[in-house]
Amino acid sequence: MTRVAIDVGGTFTDCLVLDKQGRLNQFKAPTTPEDPSTGLMDSLEKAAKAERKILSEFIGELEFIIHGTTLATNALLTERGAKVGMLTTDGFRDELEIRRGFKNIRTSMYNLGVPPYKPLVPRYLRLPVRERTLFTGEIETPLDSASAESALNKFAAENVKSIAVCFLHSYANPENERRAAEICRQRFDGNVYVTASHEVLPVWGEYERFSTTVVSAYIGPIVSDYLMALEKRLAGLGFKGSLLIVRADGLVQSASHSRRQAVTMINSGPAAAPTAALLWGSSSGHNNLISIDMGGTSLDVSLIRKGEIPTTTESWVGDERVAIKMVDIHSIGAGGGSLAWIDSLGLLRVGPQSAGAVPGPACYGRGGDRPTVTDADVLLGYVPTDYFLGGEIPLDAERSREAIRRVSEPLRMSETDAAQAIFQSVNSLMADQVIELSTKRGLDLRDFALIVGGGAGAVHGANVAELLRIPVVVIPKYAALYSAFGMFAMDIGREYSRTHILRADKVDLKAIESLYRELAQQAIADFKEGHIQAEDLVFTRTAQIRYAGQFHEIEVPLPSALKSPGDLEEVLKAFHARHKELYTFELPFRQVEFLTFWLRATAARRLDLKMIPIAKGEANPKAALKRKRRCLFGKDWVETSCYDGERLLAGNVVPGPAIIEEKATTVVVPPSFTCAVDASGTYLLKRS
Repeated sequence: MTRVAIDVGGTFTDCLVLDKQGRLNQFKAPTTPEDPSTGLMDSLEKAAKAERKILSEFIGELEFIIHGTTLATNALLTERGAKVGMLTTDGFRDELEIRRGFKNIRTSMYNLGVPPYKPLVPRYLRLPVRERTLFTGEIETPLDSASAESALNKFAAENVKSIAVCFLHSYANPENERRAAEICRQRFDGNVYVTASHEVLPVWGEYERFSTTVVSAYIGPIVSDYLMALEKRLAGLGFKGSLLIVRADGLVQSASHSRRQAVTMINSGPAAAPTAALLWGSSSGHNNLISIDMGGTSLDVSLIRKGEIPTTTESWVGDERVAIKMVDIHSIGAGGGSLAWIDSLGLLRVGPQSAGAVPGPACYGRGGDRPTVTDADVLLGYVPTDYFLGGEIPLDAERSREAIRRVSEPLRMSETDAAQAIFQSVNSLMADQVIELSTKRGLDLRDFALIVGGGAGAVHGANVAELLRIPVVVIPKYAALYSAFGMFAMDIGREYSRTHILRADKVDLKAIESLYRELAQQAIADFKEGHIQAEDLVFTRTAQIRYAGQFHEIEVPLPSALKSPGDLEEVLKAFHARHKELYTFELPFRQVEFLTFWLRATAARRLDLKMIPIAKGEANPKAALKRKRRCLFGKDWVETSCYDGERLLAGNVVPGPAIIEEKATTVVVPPSFTCAVDASGTYLLKRS
């Protein structure tokens, strides 16, 4: 059966098709911001035409579609979410606004001029109800249905579209919260999106739990409507397979589950990039990796150390605290479509604003007239005007020149110098993000390889490596569809968690095993909905542990069963070792606390994702030479050899400066690098 992975980005929608023989075919279509499903269907239309089939015939043969999208993230960041009402325990309606005293997260806590935080739910829609559950799980006050009904009357009058139910200590006993959610669903009969904190994040820390649940409620109607419409549209074309959605934690799950837990679609799409990086890095012999994914709108950076994809529960998305487990990715507005502009001090800046898919960079000829990174790349000779997306989009270099005059004239620079300044500025922005994740954490970048993805990544990757003195750059064969490739290697799965706070010297092993049995039973029931049986599930246990008195905790692997004090002792040794690895010290004399226990349930899809070797050749790549083009490297214009990526052979060595033109991206090899082509068609760039 044929399988498809689709990543809807800010500028392009990437479609990667895995056929019955294990071959991969790539397609791109412009993203349609007004309705992302249109761009998705356009990409499938291209794939169908390549197979010489009508769309309905192609879709009818698909086993599954894996889908990643920035829809949820963009809805939150652009404040396009639903009108939300919040039910909460009497006395805690301001928890969302107090938020542990945090000001706007990206400003100094000492800056008194920072505007106050604006909650997603205004105070008049945060309504208290009478109920109380203790931290032990004991229900001190059952839910007062009358107070809940009174709150719902106000929600109805205010035309609320989504409700978040957030009660104190519902992680210990969700009974009151469950009852309140049932009342909401019965009252509005499916016309209002309802979610409860024990369904989204059953862990301690009421602010983190409340904030995450409100975020899920805020984006829930948009996510749910989009997925339901997409499922209906696909079904109308004869799709009988499974629609799987990429989760923030690096797993994939059914569309029905994603509708219920909309917050798990934050960073859907970018979360797949580290998986792709790990696959390509390991195949080239590297397990310490910096992954950069530079698309048309944004840059996503992640760090993989010792082959481990990092996750975190400490994420902020804009000004909102999101405490679900997420792949640790740093994102900034630095893509091919990022706009160049001059700030109030007369300095050149790049991003975070973007030309997006509409109108796009000036060189697209679709109405854009402001300078972008892509326009600079065209003017410098790096990107071919006649082979962008394999020639689908002809580029107009003169439009790029006119657009760049908007910044070159105020700066009293030539268009070429301004283009080079834009190129260097965005490279510096990217390098700074890498430094945030590595050097500032005490890591030596010379120990890492740079894995480069995204349509614009291959143009800039080697220059970023040059700034950072990273010795090796890996540009995968399918770099332009980086995240889509990673989706094929992701497991169907879900994270389950439960807070159970106890000191290491008072651990009840039987109680922990009972807790994990309950989580496993919940996982088995959930996966059964997707026709996945218990025997197909793989369970992985971890726990968040800290020294008594610490604010932050560390996630440590647990064995499949804690049977004896000796097993517990091994876990504590692993915690001390991990603490020393992360922070350079350990405190073995200090008491240790267990906080939250996690169960990762996965069902491997066993895809035959093999790289079909390309033909072998000699070191000299002259047979693939396509043409020569003037490109600016440093201060000099150089007649640069341009190679056809489709004709390069395994074993070819391309000395810089050089350009390699692929259908979906362009690889720039600076003078200080040499590029070798491996058996899979991957480009390995090394500094001379």
